[in-house]
Amino acid sequence: MTVTLLGATEIRSLAGELDVTPTKKLGQNFVVDANTVRKIVHAARVQPGERVVEVGPGLGSLTLAILEAGASVTAVEIDHRLASRLAQTAAEHGVPDGMLTVVDADALRITELPGEPTVLVANLPYNVSVPVLLHFLESFDHLQRGVVMVQAEVAERLAAKPGSKIYGSPSVKAAWYGEWKLAGTVSRQVFWPVPNVDSLLVGFDRSEGERGPVEERLRTFEIVDAAFNQRRKMLRQALSGVFGSSTAAIAALEAAGVAPTARGEDLTVDDYHRIAQHSPGPIAD
Repeated sequence: MTVTLLGATEIRSLAGELDVTPTKKLGQNFVVDANTVRKIVHAARVQPGERVVEVGPGLGSLTLAILEAGASVTAVEIDHRLASRLAQTAAEHGVPDGMLTVVDADALRITELPGEPTVLVANLPYNVSVPVLLHFLESFDHLQRGVVMVQAEVAERLAAKPGSKIYGSPSVKAAWYGEWKLAGTVSRQVFWPVPNVDSLLVGFDRSEGERGPVEERLRTFEIVDAAFNQRRKMLRQALSGVFGSSTAAIAALEAAGVAPTARGEDLTVDDYHRIAQHSPGPIAD
């Protein structure tokens, strides 16, 4: 199987054929450099025979690079014009029948993925990158690892560790599912149109087994949000709202082995999980 990739001229031609103008609303910035899409596939450790899910394939430049590596692809695309053209583009570039499945849908709303892919590879729209990642990790436990290209600030937050100024709610929620690391840089010049922000690759490997049941995850995430909504306050104050009082918050913190005087950025996901496990019944609305 020989799969060829899209070049910059063909990408612009395809966009013209489909009357597609990249829009800020959908966060569309198409990658027009073959070396970059191959770099993303390499960073994701894509192997022949694997099933990959790609979110926002657009005109197909990254899709073809994944297929070139010998993996099959489930591509989720919200733009109907792009979704309807992708299979034809793949066929024109040497992709055999059955290697590509296109799902014409909003990635934030899907609940099933054909083929149960184990790897996530995507150039994610900047405006929905974190919600999409958390939705996919929550909804599809067959996803074991992945690499995504996102706005540099988002990538750094996802990979941040406790104690960092950029460590926040997305850092903790992402860590619930596994380990996150920065996986490479991306030049602005490989995009059309050229964005006004920098991009980075960030990768994850899912932890073995579930950290806890759904109820504990929801409770943990609510506590995380409360802690970072008032990140300058000590936890005994920041969590008083979700526990009903500062006294109840202190009791839960002490039971979990966390100092009530600590602040949100000091805690690991394990710390937050223990606090949730020691909360007295349902958290207050």
